[in-house]
Amino acid sequence: MFSSKLCEGIFKVLVKDVPTTCQVSCLEVLRILSRDKKVLVPVTTKENMQILLRLAKLTESDDSLEKVSEFPVIVESLKCLCNIVFNSQMAQQLSLELNLAAKLCNLLRKCKDRKFINDIKCFDLRLLFVLSLLHTDIRSQLRYELQGLPLLTQVLESAFSIKWTDEYESAIDHNGPPLSPQETDCAIEALKALFNVTVDSWKVHKESDSHQFRVMAAVLRHCLLIVGPTEDKTEELHSNAVNLLSNVPVSCLDVLICPLTHEETAQEATTLDELPSDKTAEKETVLKNNTMVYNGMNMEAIHVLLNFMEKRIDKGSSYREGLTPVLSLLTECSRAHRNIRKFLKDQVLPPLRDVTNRPEVGSTVRNKLVRLMTHVDLGVKQIAAEFLFVLCKERVDSLLKYTGYGNAAGLLAARGLLAGGRGDNWYSEDEDTDTEEYKNAKPNINLITGHLEEPMPNPIDEMTEEQKEYEAMKLVNMLDKLSRRADVKDLHQDGG
Repeated sequence: MFSSKLCEGIFKVLVKDVPTTCQVSCLEVLRILSRDKKVLVPVTTKENMQILLRLAKLTESDDSLEKVSEFPVIVESLKCLCNIVFNSQMAQQLSLELNLAAKLCNLLRKCKDRKFINDIKCFDLRLLFVLSLLHTDIRSQLRYELQGLPLLTQVLESAFSIKWTDEYESAIDHNGPPLSPQETDCAIEALKALFNVTVDSWKVHKESDSHQFRVMAAVLRHCLLIVGPTEDKTEELHSNAVNLLSNVPVSCLDVLICPLTHEETAQEATTLDELPSDKTAEKETVLKNNTMVYNGMNMEAIHVLLNFMEKRIDKGSSYREGLTPVLSLLTECSRAHRNIRKFLKDQVLPPLRDVTNRPEVGSTVRNKLVRLMTHVDLGVKQIAAEFLFVLCKERVDSLLKYTGYGNAAGLLAARGLLAGGRGDNWYSEDEDTDTEEYKNAKPNINLITGHLEEPMPNPIDEMTEEQKEYEAMKLVNMLDKLSRRADVKDLHQDGG
C-alpha cells in the first residue's frame, strides 16, 4: 500500500517542471518499485504512461536529441518503461493503444549516427524486444509497417562500424580493437529484437525481402568475425547472432561465405610458396588454418560457427538451449550449400586413418558429435545425428563408416533406413576417397562398433585330434536329439 502511494507521489512530481537531478532520482526509485507487480496495478494508467513517454522523448514531435543534460532522464524513463511493460498486462495493452512501437522506432532514427547515446539506443531496443516478445501483432507491425528489419539492421551496422567493400561484403580488421561494452550491449539488444521481428520469416516472397535478409546475413557474418570486450560477451554476441541466423531463409545464407579478394589470393599463394614443395599435407594445413579457404571461398564465418558449436558441446550442459540452434543452422547450411557442406565434412569428418578406437572415443569434433548420437535428450541426439548424416550426403554406408551401426541405429530406424540406402535429398555424386590405412583395416572393422577388432582366435586350432573327435561326436548327438524331437512333434500333429 505504501509503495503504491509512493509511486503515485512520484508521478505527481514528474508531471511538474522540476530540476533534472530530481527527475532522475524519482525515476530511479520508480524503476526499483516497478519490479513489484502488485505495486503497479493501481498506478498503471494512461496518464502515467504518457508522462514516462514524454520524459523518454517518445512523442510524435521531431525534436532532436541535442540536450545532453536530458540523456539521464531519457535513459531512466526507458528503464522504467521496460519494467512496467514487462510486469503489467495493463501497460502492455496501453502500449498498443499509445502506438509505443512506432515511437520507439522514431527515437531510434533520431539516434542514428549519433555518438554518446548508446544507453538510449540500448534501452530503446530492449523495450522493442519486450514488446515484440509479448505481442505477436507488434512483430508484424515492426516487420512491415515500421520497416523494422532495415532499421534494426542499420543499428547493427552502426554498432559494428561496418564499411562495405561489396554489396554483401564488409571489411574485416582482424587486428582492430574489440567492441566497447556499450556497442556490444546495443548489438545484443538489436539482435534479440531482430529475432522477434524475423521469427516467422523462413519463406521469402519478394526480391526486396531476399535483399534485406542477405544484407542482414552479411552483417551477421561481420558479427561472427569480431570480438567483444570479454570472452563471455563475445560468446553472448555470437550466440544471439546464431539464433538470428536460424531465422534467415536458407537461400540467403550463401553470403556467409565469399570469394577471396585478389589481395587474399596473392597472400595465400605467397604463404604456400614458402613451404617446401614436398610437404603437401602441411601446405593444405596452412591453407585452411590461416584463412579458412575452401574451393576459393573464405570460410572464416563457418569456421567460427564450428568452433562455437564445439565450445557448446564442451560445456556439457544446457544442450537443448545452447547447442541445438547452432547445430540446426550448420545442418541447414550444409544441406543447401555444397561448398559449406564440403568444408564442414573436411573439418568434422576427415578421411579415416586410425580406426583402432570406437568412433565415440576421443577428443575430436567427430568423436564429440558421435557421443551426442546416444544422448538422453531426444532432440539433441536427433539433430547431432542429422548433422553427420547430411555431411555424409545422407548415404547410410558413409554414415556407418564414421559412426558405427550402433550409434546410428536411432536415426536409421526413424528414417526407415536400417537396411541401408540414402535419404530423400539430392547431393552431388562426387565420391569419398578412402585412405590406404582404412582400406587395409576395413575387412576387420566391426560394423556395429565402427572400430578395428583383432581377429578372434580359432578355438579348434589349439585342440588335439581326440578333442576334435569328441566335440564332433557331441555335435552329432545334439543334431540327432533335435531331429528326434522334430519327428515326435510331427507324429503328434498327424495324430491330432
